[in-house]
Amino acid sequence: MSREQAILTKMQNELSLKQLQITSLLNITQAINENLPQEELFNMYKSFLTWELSIERLILYVRDGDSWQMVISHNVDPVIDLEKLPQLFIKYNRLHTIKKEDHKLLQAFEFIIPVFHKTDPIAYSLISGVKKGDDIFNNIQFITSITNIVAVAIENKRLVRRQIVQEKEWELAKDVTKMLIPDQMPCGKNFSMGNAYRPYYKVGGDYIDYIWFTENKICFCIADVSGKGIAAAMIMANFQALLQNLGQQYKDLETLVMVLNQAVMRITKGEKYLTFFIAVADIQKKLLYYVNAGHIPPLLYQNGKIIELKATTTIIGHFEQLPEIKEGIINLENGTTLVAFTDGLTDLKNKSGVNFSEGMLKTYILEHKELEANDMCNSIMNNIMEFKGNEEIPDDIAIMTFKFSES
Repeated sequence: MSREQAILTKMQNELSLKQLQITSLLNITQAINENLPQEELFNMYKSFLTWELSIERLILYVRDGDSWQMVISHNVDPVIDLEKLPQLFIKYNRLHTIKKEDHKLLQAFEFIIPVFHKTDPIAYSLISGVKKGDDIFNNIQFITSITNIVAVAIENKRLVRRQIVQEKEWELAKDVTKMLIPDQMPCGKNFSMGNAYRPYYKVGGDYIDYIWFTENKICFCIADVSGKGIAAAMIMANFQALLQNLGQQYKDLETLVMVLNQAVMRITKGEKYLTFFIAVADIQKKLLYYVNAGHIPPLLYQNGKIIELKATTTIIGHFEQLPEIKEGIINLENGTTLVAFTDGLTDLKNKSGVNFSEGMLKTYILEHKELEANDMCNSIMNNIMEFKGNEEIPDDIAIMTFKFSES
């Protein structure tokens, strides 16, 4: 064969290889665009490397959370400890040629090809039997490229699946959150109630509720769980179920709060806690009984003055036994107005960095004391939203009001 013929033959072979590589890339890219199952992508990858490039031995690992899953295995000796391999290849962050001094389990392969997403490894391909000669560099480069394409596509699928799961969880949590805040609070001949709520994000961990004890006794509460998001909403959903159940059994507030504390401890193991304010209004006797379990003090307007209903025990769910607990009692008089809220209200800041203080809230209540309970809630919420301007809400905000009237 003449020198010219040899050069032409080599060029034709290189062209054929390039055409093969381009065709393979197009097929895999089309499969990715058509969103084919990952198993088909793995089969295409394996088929191309073993049939078209004649790779003798192949293993592909992809990340599955905090572990590594082997998704392709071709012509691998069954005595190789496949579970131990990830411990050996994870240290490599670039193409590695296996050397004699490397671990004996790696000696069955020639190259380790890592794939990274930003700074995180997402796949490793271990291969041997790459054609030697002038084309070895091009072959390795192409294998690296196609491994990257397949691995990134699989990682994207994993991220999409996780996002779908998270979105479903968010939707569930949003539904749960809606159940934690009543659409409408009860009203009677001598009292009215209202609430307003603004979540920090899609879901929140604030809670408002009420239970009719008797025709003339209504129990109502507000609570705030530590933390935010789905976990907080789920904990509060459990707490709501506990309160609705136990509230029918233990109508003495001190006993009810002690039992609730023990129940929450069993659920959270002390890792989460709640601040909690609960009260019972006896409309007939004109008395208000309450327990404040570490909650920001509700404000009670009466006879032109505002008093704070400070803590009568500590937070719920942090101690096996509450160190002490005391029930407070208030005489209900005409115009008595109670405003309870979560600390998201006083965490609000305006553009100057000034917090909306309890003093501001007290002044606002005094200036709007004639408002009915629900109007009071909405008015306070509108006022604080106007106060913050374009600043973000740092936490959930829940407001609950109770107003007693003798007329």
